[in-house]
Amino acid sequence: MRRKRHILVVDDEQNIRKILKAAFERANYRVTAAEDGAGALKVIQNDETIDLVLTDVLMPGMTGVELLAQIRERREDLPVLIMTAYGTIPQAVEAIRAGASDYITKPFDLDNLKRIVAQFTPKRIKRDAKPRATGARATTHLIAESPKMKEVLRLVQQVADSRATVLITGESGTGKEVIAKTIHELSSRAENPFVAVSCAALPETLLESELFGYERGAFTGADTSRRGRFEVADTGTLFLDEIGEIPVSIQVKLLRVLQERQIERLGSSVPIDVDVRLIAATNRDLQKAVQEGIFREDLLYRLQVLHIELPPLRERAEDILPLARHFIAKFAQENGASLEDVDRDVERALQRYHWPGNVRELENVMERAVVLAPKEKSVLTLELLPPSLQTAA
Repeated sequence: MRRKRHILVVDDEQNIRKILKAAFERANYRVTAAEDGAGALKVIQNDETIDLVLTDVLMPGMTGVELLAQIRERREDLPVLIMTAYGTIPQAVEAIRAGASDYITKPFDLDNLKRIVAQFTPKRIKRDAKPRATGARATTHLIAESPKMKEVLRLVQQVADSRATVLITGESGTGKEVIAKTIHELSSRAENPFVAVSCAALPETLLESELFGYERGAFTGADTSRRGRFEVADTGTLFLDEIGEIPVSIQVKLLRVLQERQIERLGSSVPIDVDVRLIAATNRDLQKAVQEGIFREDLLYRLQVLHIELPPLRERAEDILPLARHFIAKFAQENGASLEDVDRDVERALQRYHWPGNVRELENVMERAVVLAPKEKSVLTLELLPPSLQTAA
């Protein structure tokens, strides 16, 4: 007989412990309860069958964040879910950064809480387990010679195997989607779908149906039902680029998905469970957007649990020439060209130019040069660069 999944509930409020114990026992879990962090640590120390810890963030004596740190010293892989009221979300976010699996806001819906717990207990983990890319293979396409990009790469490797949402910020063209793909490739979801959506490219009505799908007859022209991107990305990663452009009406639905792990197609009231790791990106200042009332603060909390900021190319000068040579090799192979390197004048021009379009502009410049170069030419020279770069030499 398969043993029951075992949850440790930690909360200083007796009523909360009783409610959670009864609810999860009805759902065929074994439940142990503790009223504080010290009691929880004794249970963990003496009982190796604990599969998940569900703890409040604010408790007398030892906070949930402090308890998490103690648990990590004893059992590094034990999932820990944080329960928090809205006013203590910053502490819950701190816990996620310290290694908690997720957080749940109070008052919570018990059915929603059960769905989240199910994703972190062994039955679900076994289903999702897949071989993942090695660090070397998954990061070979990342150029990180500068100190700032080496720090970004360190963060990417650190957050990859967390299930928490990641927010990638940076100027346009800095390579946010490349970072998102690398996080996916380094995660346990690597063999599952990576689905990208540009939120700025679609009007509100299309964006909603694109994300959540629709049922037949939901609107004029909906002749068949269609899965949305959340369903397509199930068990994998969904990348939402330019998330700062999402209208407030869709922000509400997105927040619900992140909290409840369910979507509803347009034209339907039937919830559909989804297991998706969300990575979002933007070049906007979302904190300023919150102050302006065009972006929800509670959604921002959910998105920036793990935050990676990409530096502009002008601040990572050590990466410019390696990137240029990488793009030359790429486009030379695609176009049957002989270009292999750049001369010193080109090196000087590339390093002096301010790159307002960042890595994307550098890539475009290198593609242009490869296309314009005579087939037999092996070294890129200054006349193949745009006038704006020639003057920088």
